[in-house]
Amino acid sequence: MIFIKKYKWILIGLSVGAVFGALYYHFVGCTSGSCNITSNPFNMTAYGALMGGLLFSNFKSKPESSSNKTFENE
Repeated sequence: MIFIKKYKWILIGLSVGAVFGALYYHFVGCTSGSCNITSNPFNMTAYGALMGGLLFSNFKSKPESSSNKTFENE
């Protein structure tokens, strides 16, 4: 449970990215088969999950500090 709380945004990003990767393959894809990523549904889903995880990792909340630290020389 601690793992899920700690990496909540990354896990959400992986899920959202995987869904959008699968949707991209289904609706756009690569019909000729010469595209490395988009010609295979597993590759596109994994790529979407990776991109979603990276994007959503930016939304991590900052840890709360116990006190408001200011500059000591002021």
